[in-house]
Amino acid sequence: MRITLSAATTADGYLDDNTPKRLMISTPEDWESVCHLRTRCDAILVGAETLRKDNPALLLRDEKVREQRRKEGLRPDITKVTLTASGNLHPSMRFFTEGDAERIVFSPRPLPELEGVATVVVADAPLTPRYVVTELEKRGVGHLLVEGGAQILHSFLESGVADELRLAVNPQMTLGEEQGGAHFVFRPTEEMMVERENLGGMEVAHYALTPYDEAEELHYLQMAVDESRHCVPSRTSYCVGAVIRTADGRIFKGYTHETSTTHHAEQEALEKALAEGADLRDATMYSSMEPCSKRSSEPESCSELMIRYGFRRAVFAFYEPDCFVCCHGALNLREAGVSVKVYPQLAEGVREVNAHLWK
Repeated sequence: MRITLSAATTADGYLDDNTPKRLMISTPEDWESVCHLRTRCDAILVGAETLRKDNPALLLRDEKVREQRRKEGLRPDITKVTLTASGNLHPSMRFFTEGDAERIVFSPRPLPELEGVATVVVADAPLTPRYVVTELEKRGVGHLLVEGGAQILHSFLESGVADELRLAVNPQMTLGEEQGGAHFVFRPTEEMMVERENLGGMEVAHYALTPYDEAEELHYLQMAVDESRHCVPSRTSYCVGAVIRTADGRIFKGYTHETSTTHHAEQEALEKALAEGADLRDATMYSSMEPCSKRSSEPESCSELMIRYGFRRAVFAFYEPDCFVCCHGALNLREAGVSVKVYPQLAEGVREVNAHLWK
């Protein structure tokens, strides 16, 4: 999933004022650009406090885009997502009543009052950005736009799951502590800057928050998918391929049951790396399928091994279906501080090599 954060602030860093009314910080030109950004995403997320304060509808405004989505068999509006700790959301909010979109609410408990107007995902883990991102990926969201408020934006930044930030600043507007509401603090490095533009007086900066090369990652992930084709199909296990790329560029490959009937692909590649004395700290594991989180035939799961050996990043193409066990590998890795990236555009190759199980 690609995760874009978007925020508009005053010159002194406030997202809004302390009045009940919504404060419009963006110029018309900047707002038009934000609306265009929404059309390139699959889902948009705001916190429950933003829904209570601003009551946004979060719709796509371009009728041509809406019509094109209909022609493609999609709903005219992108999926709307929120998360709530208190459950204080009313079904009369515009989030629920306006537009034609799937609506998803993450909550630590059931919300019967939203039955029929939204899908409520009752979290079986802490309601963190890492959990939300993992669950949305499993539901097919490829590009998520996060628009606020301040607590949500900061939590996504601090969790390390976001890929980019669009920060628009209105230099003509200041509030000060007495009038200011939520404050957004972001301290970029020079290396993060991608582009600057001026939109009707708004100073808009685009920052890259993750330094990874997508073309390079797809190359090694395709290598892992190709490795999975060496597997002998089994009714009791997936055909998976794995490629380890160490921090100093060494490559190690493996596939399920390559040397042992109990070894998963990641374990096969890992044992080759250890046999060669490779340093696995800050390495990347490319797996055709999500690394496992539960094993009965081995003392440690693949995700546990990756955490223990200090892997920095995990890249895979396909979430493990709930066929043999309920897998939480991606979430476990994220919660342990390992960066996780999923490229579903390579998932078809994974489905093909495991066709014997789908049948």
